[in-house]
Amino acid sequence: MTPDLRRRIEGMAVLAGFTACIPAANWLVGHVGTVCVPEGPCLIPVAPGLAAPSGVLVVGLALVLRDLVQRRLGRYWALAAIGVGGILSVVFAPPALILASTAAFLLSELADLGVYTPLQQRGLILAVVASSLVGLVVDSAVFLFLAFGSLEFLLPQIIGKVWMVLLSIPVMAWLRRRDERIGMPVCT
Repeated sequence: MTPDLRRRIEGMAVLAGFTACIPAANWLVGHVGTVCVPEGPCLIPVAPGLAAPSGVLVVGLALVLRDLVQRRLGRYWALAAIGVGGILSVVFAPPALILASTAAFLLSELADLGVYTPLQQRGLILAVVASSLVGLVVDSAVFLFLAFGSLEFLLPQIIGKVWMVLLSIPVMAWLRRRDERIGMPVCT
């Protein structure tokens, strides 16, 4: 298999994973957690004494996967994926949270793209971590403000998403080394 064909196949797989994150996050919030608040989200512990809606883990993963969509397929595919993700947010978000969920998704992913694009030439790990951190702060702040008019739970939201970004670092390092070893072309 040529490196270019491998890049496209991997890109489509990452794209599928990215788009699956949106319904997965919305499902997790309503069904999985150590505590499920009646008429509210299911929560998971993200740090001692702090809990966040369980979907935060998948949202953190989505930010990293969006970067990989761009690395494998290019910026236009990444923008198209963000558009599809926005539509999926409208479809899968609970009715009371459609605006907050969709706006947070679109703005955070566009912020992620805006940071990742110029940094990717300086290094994959730097670009993924920096863009994901910006994206997860935007996602958390926009969602909480629009959904609840408060940023009271900002810290647990951010911590939950940061866990997924931190867990991605060894995978990104391995991927970068493998790409270099096999001569995998990188899209911008």
